[in-house]
Amino acid sequence: MTYLEKAKKWQSYDNLESSLKDELSKMSDSELQEAFTNDLEFGTGGLRGVLGVGTNRMNIYIVRKATLGFGRYLSRFDKAYDRGVVIAHDNRHMSKEFALDSAKVLSSMGYNVYLFTDLRPTPELSFAVRYLNCIGGIMITASHNPKEYNGYKIYDSDGCQLVPEYADQVIEEINKIDDYFNIETGLNHDKITYLTEKIDEEYIKRVKEIILQPNLPKDFKITYTPLHGTGQVFACDVLKSVGYDVYPVTEQMTNDPDFSNTESSNPEEAKAFNRSIELAQKIGAKLVLATDPDADRLGVGVLHNGKYVLLTGNQSASIILNYILETKKRLGTLPQDGYVFSTNVSSNLPIKIAHHYGLKTNITLTGFKYIGQQAKLIENKASYVFGMEESYGCLISDFVRDKDSIQAILMLCEAASYYFTKGLDLVEQLECIYKEYGYYKEEQTSISLKGLEGAKKIKEMMEYFRNNEIKLPSFKIISKEDNLKQEKITANTVEKITLPKSNVIKFNLDDDCWFVLRPSGTEPKIKVYYGVVATSNEEAQNKMLLLKNEVLEIVNNI
Repeated sequence: MTYLEKAKKWQSYDNLESSLKDELSKMSDSELQEAFTNDLEFGTGGLRGVLGVGTNRMNIYIVRKATLGFGRYLSRFDKAYDRGVVIAHDNRHMSKEFALDSAKVLSSMGYNVYLFTDLRPTPELSFAVRYLNCIGGIMITASHNPKEYNGYKIYDSDGCQLVPEYADQVIEEINKIDDYFNIETGLNHDKITYLTEKIDEEYIKRVKEIILQPNLPKDFKITYTPLHGTGQVFACDVLKSVGYDVYPVTEQMTNDPDFSNTESSNPEEAKAFNRSIELAQKIGAKLVLATDPDADRLGVGVLHNGKYVLLTGNQSASIILNYILETKKRLGTLPQDGYVFSTNVSSNLPIKIAHHYGLKTNITLTGFKYIGQQAKLIENKASYVFGMEESYGCLISDFVRDKDSIQAILMLCEAASYYFTKGLDLVEQLECIYKEYGYYKEEQTSISLKGLEGAKKIKEMMEYFRNNEIKLPSFKIISKEDNLKQEKITANTVEKITLPKSNVIKFNLDDDCWFVLRPSGTEPKIKVYYGVVATSNEEAQNKMLLLKNEVLEIVNNI
């Protein structure tokens, strides 16, 4: 079916939601092409797209279709309808409506449904799936994307996002649905249970169990912002309840889908911290904390030599991991069978720290669902100790099977408390880690290419790096890991890669350096990740500049 035929189908539906009908009537041909040529696809974060009319947009019909497909997939499992599905949402436009619509689709199918009536963090949704023994979960969120976006994440019975093997089965069910305008939503509403604060209390109880040293001094100030998102539900209260002196950025503690009082909803971007730092300067805060809208990622600023230094996700995770392992070893609670998990675009530093303490490590593809899957596989066989990915996400205790900023906040603050007793702020502690393990530095280049032409260009870039011999003037390529072909290629050998198929290519270079090309699964962009290590910060910076320039010269000439 062409994009015009799809658009005509929508135009001819008499009961099309009024705002979508109005939008459709005003669209140009190019806008119709963008909205109807493709269907939204599940990527690393499930469905995610711009709100609006069309098959390539987030709207009630696409959400109902996805939910019906998910429900049909879940029906394959024993006692699926009785065990039911739990649903939560963030603060975005249409999030509450999408959550309620999803609940009505599932109840009409005969499922028991457990629905959070107000916004809740993604990690609590993951916890709730396991706590309620549900067969699955749905989180309505677009994470850190701009306000124009919304999204839809699906979870299995272990509170883990579905990996491609199972997401593909959901997609098969979704693709069988032709009539997404007449999906039943009016039956069995008595099967919808609205969740109470009991779930909140159980989740927070488990979060507090990660505390290692409860009696550390907490005589320093912290600012916190949820960037209008779900972190406002718990973060400040959790910190205050264990004794921290935390000051919320009041104007960003509102459930505002337009993100009116922040320059960015993404704590990976420095401008997201502008108002937090203004408050921190006024009160003399030593830490500046920010979570993204669904509160699974944590951004950190540290007062150092009179200025606020923003840590990368790799840096904050390395500090937290180092503190956990150092402390558990001293307390005699470090498990001998412990595992630390990371991803193939994250820093090698956490892996080196883990090995120093005698722990095993497991490197997965990007996406915390892979770490959740591996945590599930070692359950009752070995001990989960820590998981992290470079995009500001980590997980301390796997009673949640997704990244959890509430846990990360609590452990980051405890680490800061401990190192303050040693006369060190977290930037100084990071320097100590670098001196011991090497100066690791990571960066990324994000190349956004809009529309269908952009998607075509991204495909050309990946095919070039996949099929041509790549040479860098200043670095020797030791191996190429092509996760789509599931091959690791060296000068003399081709080995099978056991990671799942994914359109990701990693080049391992000499001297423990690397770079990765990875198209986004949810946005029209391609990311290039880089990692280097050196014996000094200056040498690492020079290496990084050299590596980036040489890789991007190839990219720009494609």
